[in-house]
Parts: sequence; C-alpha cells; structure tokens
Amino acid sequence: MRNTLTIAGRDLQSYFVQPVAYVVMTVFLLLAGWFFFALLRRFELILEMYAALRNQPGMQNFNLNQAVIEPLLHNLAVVLVILVPAVTMRTFAEEKRTGTYELLLTSPVRTGEIVAGKFVAAALFVILMIVLAGIFPLILLFFGNPEIGVMFSGYLGLALVAVCFVAVGLFTSSLTSNQVIAAISSFGALLLLYVISWPAEAGEVQFAGLLRYFSLPEHFAQMVKGIISTQDIVYFLSLIAVALFLTQRSAESARWR
Repeated sequence: MRNTLTIAGRDLQSYFVQPVAYVVMTVFLLLAGWFFFALLRRFELILEMYAALRNQPGMQNFNLNQAVIEPLLHNLAVVLVILVPAVTMRTFAEEKRTGTYELLLTSPVRTGEIVAGKFVAAALFVILMIVLAGIFPLILLFFGNPEIGVMFSGYLGLALVAVCFVAVGLFTSSLTSNQVIAAISSFGALLLLYVISWPAEAGEVQFAGLLRYFSLPEHFAQMVKGIISTQDIVYFLSLIAVALFLTQRSAESARWR
C-alpha cells in the first residue's frame, strides 16, 4: 500500500508540473460552463413559451433535471472521451520513452502496485475535474429547485464513466512508448464503447442484447435518470477491473523482456 501511495503521489504531482493538465482542466471547465449556461437559457426560453401559451401541464412536467442536468452530463461524458486520453497517454508511454520505466520495473515494487498507483493518480485528477464542475448544480440549488438525488446519481455515474476511461487509457499507454499512439488508441477504444450498440439501435440484429449491455451510454443513461442499479455498478466495476488486469499483464510482460 505504501508503494502504491508513493507512486500515486509522484504521478499526481507530475500532472501539475506539465501544462497538459492545466489545459485539459481548463478546456473541460470552459466547455462545462458553456453547456450549462446554454442549456439553462434554453430552459428559460421554453418556460417562457409555456407561460405565454398558458400550458400549465407542460410547465409542471418540464424540470431542471431533465432540461439541464441530464444533457449537461451526457455532453460532459462525450468531452471526457476526448480529454481523458490526453491525461492517461503519458502514464506509461512517457516513462518508457525517457527510460525511467526500466528503473521502476527493476525496483522492489510489484507491477500491481505500479499499475494501482498510476491508476489512483489519474483517477483522482479526473475526479477533481468533475468535482470542480459540480459548481453548476450548486448554482441550481441556490436559484432553482432541482432533485438532489437525481443530480447525485448522475454525477456518480459521470465519475464512474471517467474512472473507466482512465483504466482503458492506462492499458493503451502500457502498450507503447509513443504518447500520440497511446492517446489515439485510447480514444478509439472509448469511442467503440460509445457506438457498440448502434447496430442494435438500427434494427434487429443478432446479439442485440449483448451489444446494448457492453454499451457504456446505456448504463450511464440510467444513472443520469436517477436509477442506481446493481447491474450498472457491476458493469462499470467490471470494465475497470478488466482494463487494470490487462494493464498489469502488459507491465508484467515488459518486466520479463
């Protein structure tokens, strides 16, 4: 555990030494703010339209969670597909390029501790971004009346999605010494998780249920709606475990080369 925390602390500190971390965080928060205020303005315009038409049922059924928080979280998940590879691409690839990876592998540290430390550091960084983006639902709590439980479920889902992306990004970074290749490979893998259910949505195909189960948005959408299901939690945790296992095997194979 001590070795894991030492590696995690070193890697987390290194994120804030490099300008990439600040760029990623700034872009994420700027886009989050833009989406939030654009969706909030759209919400106000629709309410004004309902009021002008005196459509009371429409006004009662139209709420902040459905009109602002849900699309905001879905948009942020797509943004993370692009930004998380930029965070994880250097975890293993940079150490391989600079030659410090060999020193790390020959040190009295297990590969599982190396993988766990790097995973904890990257996961904490992306969770920090999500926590900072939590200022937007706080604004709604002060000036509106959103459902707190639904918001919590949605942000929990976004955090699980981000951690899954980190685990996949670590695996692709462990396969190469080139950061660009690691980032593009991670982006491709994450994009596949997003579009894998498209054939099932287009029509009746074989294994449609299996494709929907492997689709990450299918599980995320349930949590955004406020439904925390054991099946969805198991899916996210399983994806993280499989990606970290493959990363550990990749690091272990490099130790014996």
